Amino acid sequence: MKVLIVEDEELAVKKLRKTLASVDPDAEVVGVADSIMATVKWINENPLPDLILMDIELSDGQSFEIFNRVAIKCPVIFTTSYDEYALKAFKVNSVDYLLKPIQKEDLEAALQKMHQLKDMYKKPDSKQDMNIESLVKELQEKLQLKDYRKRFLVRHAQKLVSVDTDEIAYFFSDGRLNFFKTHDNKKFVVDYTMDELEEMLDPQRYFRISRSFYISVSSVEQIHDYFGNRLLLHLRPAVDKESIVSREKVTDFKKWMGK
Repeated sequence: MKVLIVEDEELAVKKLRKTLASVDPDAEVVGVADSIMATVKWINENPLPDLILMDIELSDGQSFEIFNRVAIKCPVIFTTSYDEYALKAFKVNSVDYLLKPIQKEDLEAALQKMHQLKDMYKKPDSKQDMNIESLVKELQEKLQLKDYRKRFLVRHAQKLVSVDTDEIAYFFSDGRLNFFKTHDNKKFVVDYTMDELEEMLDPQRYFRISRSFYISVSSVEQIHDYFGNRLLLHLRPAVDKESIVSREKVTDFKKWMGK
């Protein structure tokens, strides 16, 4: 099996080569491209491989642009750091995806799936390339970079002040009002519900640990096991109520903290 790797991080390429060799010793990496332009050039100058392992985020843009510049009529497996929930809807017959860091078992399962579908690509009347094109379009729309909230206008001492989101350690509710605390321990009332805040804040930087807490990565000072399979957090600056990760959010919280 001949494989083209599209990835702009040298270390990621090395790891992918190693993982691929351990899963399929007969797999041959016939090329590595680190950008949209390099990938288009490679495909134009070489026979199509049996499989392309393609990172979504490249140095010169999202790899979806490759599909607009050159016809790709072979299986593609996307590799990505995007949240799995954003991509579940796109795990279709023609294209698979792997989340970084890529695990051997996941790559093995994806390759098995590819081999099972191999005959589809050989049929003259196959519509698989159309499936890829429509999938790419949907992925582009779904993964469009969202313009998350950059600042909040709040009232303080009879005047209005603008606070950058970067300055906010966490948001919390006392049941009546919602507040946020800045990293320098200033407290402000915020005129949004926790559900509204969840739509405004970048999920890479902020995580809702419970109904009443929304925290930034940098606010977490200590993490402790807590009864009921929950976690107790010590935040900075200190907060005068327990900040507990609810049981149903523990797994996602650990993944978020480990990114």
